[in-house]
Amino acid sequence: ISILNHFPTAGARVDLRRLSTVTQSVLTEINQTQQAVAQIQQQATTHLGTDLETDLETNQAAPAAFADLTAPGPHRWQMQSFNQLRLPTDLYLPEALPAGVTSPLVVISHGLGGDRTNFAYVAKHLASYGFAVAVVEHPGSDANQINALFSGQTSQGIKPDEVIRRPTDIQALLDELEAMVSDSADSNLRGRVNLQQVGVLGQSLGAYTALALAGATVHLDTLAQACPLETSHFINLSLLVQCSILKLPQPLPPLSDRRVKAAIAINSIDSAVFGPAGMADITLPTMLISGSADTIAPALVEQIRPFTWLKSRDRYLLMMKHGTHFSTIDEPKEPDDSPSSRSAIPVPLRVIGPDVEAAKNYVKAMSVALFKTYLLGDSAYSPYLNQTYATALSQSDLPIYLLQDFTLQN
Repeated sequence: ISILNHFPTAGARVDLRRLSTVTQSVLTEINQTQQAVAQIQQQATTHLGTDLETDLETNQAAPAAFADLTAPGPHRWQMQSFNQLRLPTDLYLPEALPAGVTSPLVVISHGLGGDRTNFAYVAKHLASYGFAVAVVEHPGSDANQINALFSGQTSQGIKPDEVIRRPTDIQALLDELEAMVSDSADSNLRGRVNLQQVGVLGQSLGAYTALALAGATVHLDTLAQACPLETSHFINLSLLVQCSILKLPQPLPPLSDRRVKAAIAINSIDSAVFGPAGMADITLPTMLISGSADTIAPALVEQIRPFTWLKSRDRYLLMMKHGTHFSTIDEPKEPDDSPSSRSAIPVPLRVIGPDVEAAKNYVKAMSVALFKTYLLGDSAYSPYLNQTYATALSQSDLPIYLLQDFTLQN
């Protein structure tokens, strides 16, 4: 209505046939997503009775009572900002680790229009469990870039090569951190961080970044088939970002990094840019976290189907029923003047969805469980990666379902 009020002519013509096509596509997508979520719920509930049997078969007995992985861990931590690196970075380091013990590194990548504050809550939580955490900021797709678009200072919401520079910038950042850790002049970092055991966690465009670093490969043929500007763009806005790769010079540089050993992708965008073959190239432990009410990266297209393309043995799908694209993003209440506390793009409460604190707790708990299991090799955390623990963690307004395998029925 606001657009129509400011339209430069006395009237506007509406293509009702086109509008009807778009509406029908949206309704079909909603119905198919609801059916898929119901299948996930059914399969996850069925697995409840087999979780204990599986744990016993693999000699991973479930604890008599689950610990609360949403509560802070035993370690104090300190944060240091590095704005002179390839990417502006806040590094969280746990304190008082035993002599000779180094912390695996987790890199956190924000989504389009975000910044370092969005997932600082995850960084603090993981640091309290003994992980070093680097929360990066991507200048070509951060809040400043979107603010510049809204204010007319730029015509681009994202720089054309940003989808490639994101993973390659993190590769370069890991190189820089390796040099700092081995530099005898830097006593604060020397010997404290393990750069050969790296986890990546990202949301939306950051989830794409995490999957690329974990080994997903770009398949231009699949991308080209999905990218003509048709009705699909109205029901899957993430294609507007994915299709931008076709405009870049070819061949693309390698996007994966051998140091990455595990990945968590929240609200990932991957269906066209990677496709079935590209997702199958991931061999690392990987968790996809999805929200059934995601209108930016629709759950069925961008997370549920892509999960079925994963071939790695250790793969997980965490579905948040009623979760949205913004459920897990932290909105700083009162930004301060520090470089790591800029105002991100505000999101209306009705778009964020129900029980944000529950969504954040899910990410905190599952990130501890996954990275403890696969970066530290601590088998005591394996039983937390199943529906039994997900049920204990689940909240009624935002229930969760966790699967290691899923067959999508037509």
